[in-house]
Amino acid sequence: MVFSTIIFLLRFLPITLALYYLAPPKLKNTVLFLCSLVFYCWGEVRFFPVMLALILINYLCGLGLERFEQNKTARLILLLIALAGSLGMLFYFKYANFVLSSINAIFGTGFAPIQGISVLPLGISFYTFQTLSYTIDVYRRDVKTEHNIIDFGAYVVMFPQLIAGPIVKYRDVSDRLHVYKGRYELKQIEDGMTLFTFGLAKKVLLADAIGALWTDIIGVADSPSVSFVGLANASTPLVWLGVIAYSLQLYFDFSGYSLMGIGMGRMLGFDFPQNFNYPYISGSITEFWRRWHMTLSGWFREYVYIPLGGNRKGLKRQIFNLFVVELLTGIWHGANWNFICWGLYYFVLLALEKLFLLPYLKKGRVWPHIYTLFLVVVGWAMFVGNDAGVEFGLLFRKLFIPSGGVMPLYFLRNYGVLLAVSVVCCTPLIEKLWKLLSRNAITKALTILVLLTVSMAYVVGSTNSPFLYFNF
Repeated sequence: MVFSTIIFLLRFLPITLALYYLAPPKLKNTVLFLCSLVFYCWGEVRFFPVMLALILINYLCGLGLERFEQNKTARLILLLIALAGSLGMLFYFKYANFVLSSINAIFGTGFAPIQGISVLPLGISFYTFQTLSYTIDVYRRDVKTEHNIIDFGAYVVMFPQLIAGPIVKYRDVSDRLHVYKGRYELKQIEDGMTLFTFGLAKKVLLADAIGALWTDIIGVADSPSVSFVGLANASTPLVWLGVIAYSLQLYFDFSGYSLMGIGMGRMLGFDFPQNFNYPYISGSITEFWRRWHMTLSGWFREYVYIPLGGNRKGLKRQIFNLFVVELLTGIWHGANWNFICWGLYYFVLLALEKLFLLPYLKKGRVWPHIYTLFLVVVGWAMFVGNDAGVEFGLLFRKLFIPSGGVMPLYFLRNYGVLLAVSVVCCTPLIEKLWKLLSRNAITKALTILVLLTVSMAYVVGSTNSPFLYFNF
């Protein structure tokens, strides 16, 4: 089930909120757990056993870690069981066939692909990391063991952040999970509705609209009757325009989804962590990764980078730790070589900044932002290099070897205003405008009402457009 659909907006969400608000305090987590299971199973019921297995493995390992509090060997074994269970599920569904096909390509073997896992369980990359964070934190004694399996299940499958984040650690919500009475206030619900509306507008008014420009260039693989340019027929300026459009689409799509999730979390009485902080205004690649997908970066920093030694064991070790994190970041995003290249690409950039470039970037004013945006857009070209209608080598030849073809003037005429609005919405200017409008209760309410009405109209009038990060 997708947030930006009629069935979610006009049926599932209002029914779930009504049941949640009307439920007795001690049954709220049960309602949340059951409704979240319905949300997940709506289109993925065959993967319900995977979800259930991950919940049980980490729940039981958490109990075991408490039971063997003084037995270091037993605790380590339980941690390894949880790691093997969660990462094993992720590897099997997401990477097994990729590994087999890579072995076949490299060594000329003939391993057949595993049948039945061509479709990835929705959100497995996200909820696997969440269950892992719980077990690791219990092992470290950073959080107490959860004894109520319903409460733990509600954390794992909580529908606002289940499918595509933000990645919520158990300790981020554990306190509120155990507040049964007075979990939310009217002001919190109001703020949640506001955030949800802005997120929905980002998705349907900006991401879907600007994404149409990229689609017009590369085409839609399952709709051959639709007229499009085709990457081979596009000129270099048009390809650059298309990749910029994709960069904007990805940001508004993912940040919009995260904002909707954070908003719904507020409506339920939870404070999910921020996931984006205007990443396209960054003045370095280092700053970009502090602003983009902040919960993923934070997860890798806390559970990979720091345990490896972080920056505490000298520069060489720090660079190696950075290599591991960026490689895993690329692999996490997808089972394809372009994602691995994308992760290593950012490792090289971050390493160069760590070694010598960052002090110069901090002294600059305009050129660091141009440098960062250029490299980020090139990175997104690498990121999208395996999508339908895109051929990795052709895309980069078009970008960096000037070539003729269809020029961008027609598309600038059709998308120019939208591009300009999208660029403005990538900056804090939009937040300053909202603060100005929200000073008055009438202008605040009218702004939300207009955004919600227009967004709903677009949802009604358009076809289903899944979130891009559903694939990762």
